[in-house]
Formats: sequence, structure tokens, C-alpha cells
Amino acid sequence: MNPLKRASFICFVMTGVFSASQSFAAEGVELVGYGARQKALAGADIADSRDAMAISTNPAGIVGLDSQFQFDFAGIFADRGYEATGPLVVVAPGWVQSGQPDFPVPNGGAIHRIDADSAWGWSFYGNGGINTTYGFNQYKPAISAPNVTLPAPFPPLTLTGPLIVPSFGGPFGGGAAGIDLRQGFLSVDYARKFGPVSIGLAPTVAVQILNLQGLQTFYPYSWDPYHLSNNGYDWSFGGGLRFGLEYSILPNLRFGLAAATPMFMTPFGKYAGAIADHGKMDVPANINAGLAFDAMQDLTLMAGWKHIFYHEVPSLGNSSFPLYYGQLGSYGGPGFGWRDTDLASFGVEWRALKPLTLRLGYAYSTAMIGSQDVTLNVLAPAITHHNISGGFKYEIDKNNSIDFSTVYAVKNTLSGPEAQPYASFAYTIPAFPPVFPGGTVPVTVPPVFNPYTKITAWLSAIEISLSWTYKFDSVDNRLITAKY
Repeated sequence: MNPLKRASFICFVMTGVFSASQSFAAEGVELVGYGARQKALAGADIADSRDAMAISTNPAGIVGLDSQFQFDFAGIFADRGYEATGPLVVVAPGWVQSGQPDFPVPNGGAIHRIDADSAWGWSFYGNGGINTTYGFNQYKPAISAPNVTLPAPFPPLTLTGPLIVPSFGGPFGGGAAGIDLRQGFLSVDYARKFGPVSIGLAPTVAVQILNLQGLQTFYPYSWDPYHLSNNGYDWSFGGGLRFGLEYSILPNLRFGLAAATPMFMTPFGKYAGAIADHGKMDVPANINAGLAFDAMQDLTLMAGWKHIFYHEVPSLGNSSFPLYYGQLGSYGGPGFGWRDTDLASFGVEWRALKPLTLRLGYAYSTAMIGSQDVTLNVLAPAITHHNISGGFKYEIDKNNSIDFSTVYAVKNTLSGPEAQPYASFAYTIPAFPPVFPGGTVPVTVPPVFNPYTKITAWLSAIEISLSWTYKFDSVDNRLITAKY
């Protein structure tokens, strides 16, 4: 196996193992960008592709670029959790912080130039995903119905309220709790130029890994309690298509348009009792558009827009309220309540000196979670609005360069009342013949947003990325050039 193939294989394996987990994503399961350049520009480069990671966003952008190999490694350092007060039923009270604040995210790819008007390439990348880990620092007490004193003509006797929600500690009463969703993608791209227009098509395969913990107390609400929680990691496989267009309107003005179909995935069988549609969780479709303007020969201004169709994936887009017995995991059952989102991004790139390029970016994402869904989303507090980024590129020599970026997700909070599910229980009444023969009195409590409760989720993060790019000489396609 030659060095390029060996490096590619190792990188793809690393993507599958370390693909990103959500505690920081621009829009739910979508990152602000892939690779150090995209991140430094806050994802605004949809019409100004300059490296192999363009395949992950606009497959048309690789035409005219040098043959190259790229590898990127990012570290995400996140702070997320929630604070809850009032007569709570679902979550533990107090200030509760998620663990595992940092994790690695690899990306990479290659471009193989065919001629001046065509190229092919491949790219692997980890998407946002979801990740929280809550321990035993906060205790979720058991919930019992209130005690009731029998009225006349019964003897003065207080009935003990039956247990409604048991607790084994942890934020949901099921012990240490959390969700870990990891996603990895591999796209193979072919792009061709037709005059001022370039078009690219990239078939994509996808893999997801999911683990749910600490949700056992929700077993009455699941259609399949044996596949609800604490079943270890489960895998899901599938794929879809990415395609893109880049149009040179003027010599210094370019327009980019790209889209991705849903990634149609196999169900998570181990969690068919938790995820709507019996464990089916596709990756939602998205569409991108952008402009790039060369204000000067060495200065490019960029703007982009992205829309993600979360409502098309029931497990993500269905509302989390109301919740009745046997609903979790059912067809059309409760989801996370994520809305379709829009991301507006702006970037500037200044090629200041021959070896040095400087970049800045900003992205704003519309709210994807409403206050009515905050209760379930303490598991996945994807509530980022503002992302500020920057970075640089340094050309070591004519073949090697490094790119660095950092992204700061400004801390954001979301508050709402606790969404309390349906409950049914029965008081046992002693026999007092002949006044009352004894038995039980059934009681039902409808699902309700309790106005006397308040849950506030929060999220902030810093991401640091470092990329290495090797550009091949026009007559040499080896990763390491032999010296004689």
C-alpha cells in the first residue's frame, strides 16, 4: 500500500472512531464547517473553494485546484448543562453540568486533477452529532402522589400516596444519564467545468453510532421498554447524494449553490423503544448558497446561507410534548422538537504575504429549539446562536502548508417550564363495611407544562483546528517525493 493510500485508510478509520459528538454544533447535528479553512471563515466559503474539504459542502469547488491531500484534526472544548427549579417530575433539581467536555474530530480528503476542466476527489468528515454525560452529582428524587385524608363518613385515616416515578439517582432517576450520537461520512466527488459554470456530484456513505443511558424510568412511556436505554452502542448505516454548482458571474464575483439529500439510514434496533419510528434517524437534507467577491487581488469577501430540514426527520423534528404511555419509539412518536434552521455566515480572507493568509468569520443560527421542548433537550442542548471564528494559513514551501482556526460559540441559554408527562395511579382504600367495601380509586394526571417550574439549558464551546495540506507537483502524485 503506497503512502497516500495508507494515510487515507488510517484517516477514515479515525473518522469512524472519533467522529464528532454534539456539545458544539452550529445547527443541531451540523458543524459550522469542515477543515480549518471553512471553520475560520464560519462556513461562508460556499462560493470560494480552495482545498479538498470543499467536497463536504460544495462538490463543484474542486475544479481547477491543484492535486492535493489534506488532513485536519480538531479539538472541541464545550460547557453544557442545565439548571432546574420548582416541583419537578422529570429532571433533577439544581445546577447540573454535563461531563466529557472535550473530544477530537478528524477530517480529510484529496483532490486528483484530471485536466483543466475536470477533477475527482474524496473527503471524509465527522458531523456534529449529540453528546451529554450527566453523573450522580445531582440526585433525582422519587415522585409519589400526595397523601390524602379520608373525608367523613370514613374513619379519620390518611392514605399514603402511591409511587408515581421511581428513582435510582442521576438527573432522570435512572442513574448516570446521557446521549452519545456520532456521525461519519465519506464522499467521492466528480466535478466538471462548462465555461463559467462548474458542477459537482458526490455520492456519500454515512455511519452513525448511538448510545443512550439513564432513561429507564421512562419505561411506561416506551412501546418497547427493552430497547429504551442502557443497551450499549448501536450502529446505523446509509447514504445519499451531495451536489453543487459554482458560477463565475464576473472575473471577481462568484456564486455557489449546493445541496445534500437526506442520508437514508438503517434504524437503531437497540433503541427502537426510544427513537421515533422504531429507531429510525436519518441525517436531514440541507441546502447552501453563497457569494464570493474579490474586493482586491489579495482580499476576498464571502457570505453564505444554509438551511437544514429537520422537520423531515420525525425522530428529530417531532415535538417532545405531550407524552403518554407507550409513545416513545412508536411511529410518529415524540422527537426532540427541532425546527428547521437557517445559518447566515460571513467571512473575509486576506492573503497578506506570500506565505501567510489571514481569515475571520462570523455565523448566526436561528433558534432550533423552543421553550416547550427544553425538558427533553437537556440531553441535547443545541442552542448556539453566535459563532465567532478566525485563523490563518502558512505555506511552508511550494508543497506543504498548514491551516489553523479557532471557533468560539458564544454562551447561550434557553428556558422553559418542565413538560410533565401523563401519569396514572391508584389509592388503595381499606374496607369499612358496611360504609365502603374497600378497593382502589384510580387517578389520572394529564400531561402539562408546569408553570411553577423552570428549566434553563446552556451551551458554550471553543473549537481549535489544525490542517496539513500537501500539494502534488504537476508531474508527481506521490505523497512523499523520493530524493536521489
